[in-house]
Amino acid sequence: MPFITTNSVSLSGSSEEVKLFYQDIGRGRPVVFIHGWPLNHEMWEYQVNELPKHNIRVITYDRRGFGKSSRPWEGYDYDTFAQDLKLILEHLNLTNVTLAGFSMGGGEVARYLAKYNTDGRVTKAALISAVTPYLLKTDDNPTGLPQQMFDEIKQQLEEDRPKFLASFAKTFYGVNLFSHPVSEEFLQHNLMRTLNSAGYSTIKAMQAWSATDFRADLDTIKIPLLVLHGKEDQTVPIDASAEETIKRVPHAEYIVYDDAPHGLFYTHRHRFNDEMINFINR
Repeated sequence: MPFITTNSVSLSGSSEEVKLFYQDIGRGRPVVFIHGWPLNHEMWEYQVNELPKHNIRVITYDRRGFGKSSRPWEGYDYDTFAQDLKLILEHLNLTNVTLAGFSMGGGEVARYLAKYNTDGRVTKAALISAVTPYLLKTDDNPTGLPQQMFDEIKQQLEEDRPKFLASFAKTFYGVNLFSHPVSEEFLQHNLMRTLNSAGYSTIKAMQAWSATDFRADLDTIKIPLLVLHGKEDQTVPIDASAEETIKRVPHAEYIVYDDAPHGLFYTHRHRFNDEMINFINR
């Protein structure tokens, strides 16, 4: 299996060898898909199945702490996540890259572009149901979500992670909200994916995406940007995320899926795939 090894230093100053699993499928223009929380690279199954048919090289990987990648105790902050992404792009010698971050993965996109894209390696980016620009409600961010909500998520993860993640998935995919619910088999498969991580990495990653401020990162973005979000997203509400993102990146192409939940990459996969293919191959 393909792995990249990093000796990145976390915010605490500790250094640890971390192996990052990646998958590289197809030939053509490269896109790097960055998975959301609490999933792994396998969430992109229905994109990996389709996009290589359209002259697109699809790279997916497991964030540290998730899937087949190493599960260190530290390093669950966005500066470290962006370092990991940088290493993957350099290891594969990718140029003219499209970065596509879903949910938590949108944070990696924003932080990478702000810190590392001076070489122009990345030429397009997509934020999909993303947590940008800042999810936490503060005095200067009144549209954010209250800290109490994230504290409750942490508590439930510590008490019964499988139970919480099973319930979380139903909201994630809009079960009982729409007339096109996902199958029970899909939900069971999804649960297995979300449990393929360490409990501590799941919690620490949640604390990162819920409290990291990406507003200054977004202000630096000059390349073409696609923002996709479901109007009925109850996991990362559109008013707290995409609506605020486009205020900071007014040149972005903004597409709202009127009846979509958070997990539109699956519930609306055919439309989503078409939009990604068109954006990448433009």
